[in-house]
Amino acid sequence: MTASPQTAPGTKALILDATKASLREYGYSGLSTRKVAVAADVPLSQIHYHFGSKRNLVLELLDAENRRLLERQGDMFASEAPLWMQWETACDYLDEDLASGYVRVLNEMIAAGWSDPEIAAAVQGQVVGWFDLLATVARRVEDRFGGFAPFTADEVAALGGLPFLGAEIVILLGIPEARLPARSALRKLALVIRTMEEREE
Repeated sequence: MTASPQTAPGTKALILDATKASLREYGYSGLSTRKVAVAADVPLSQIHYHFGSKRNLVLELLDAENRRLLERQGDMFASEAPLWMQWETACDYLDEDLASGYVRVLNEMIAAGWSDPEIAAAVQGQVVGWFDLLATVARRVEDRFGGFAPFTADEVAALGGLPFLGAEIVILLGIPEARLPARSALRKLALVIRTMEEREE
């Protein structure tokens, strides 16, 4: 028996993939469910059946991507590698996430959230999840090295995560690395962390 269009396996994933590609091309303001339907080669009714609206579609895409990447990052920070190497890997992941379109989607939804409280609430939870992860890492390092006085673990998480958010913004704006060296500055922080770790050994 052939699955109906509404229950065909993979349709939802196909729509989400098309949404990611369409967001990269049109941005959130230029995106429409019709454009996504064309890109996914599915009837428009399928998008409304699975997601209900453009907002729900994009938020579900962002949530799925966010959960996947948080799990990846959590596994990396749980590894036995020194913290400075983990920081370098996080910088590699930034490049991967820029190339995949995730960073663009996240920042599109952050901007949309400035005028839409429902989007803001959803995106806040996702962004805070990254800082919660960093705070967990900071507490682990705190136990090893005896703290970061006068900073709390949550403040260390803010200091560690906000530079990545800032780097994402200037990279998405197209500011050349030669003019504002966001990537190299982030990577050189690994040298600072390495010095701290080796001093404490």
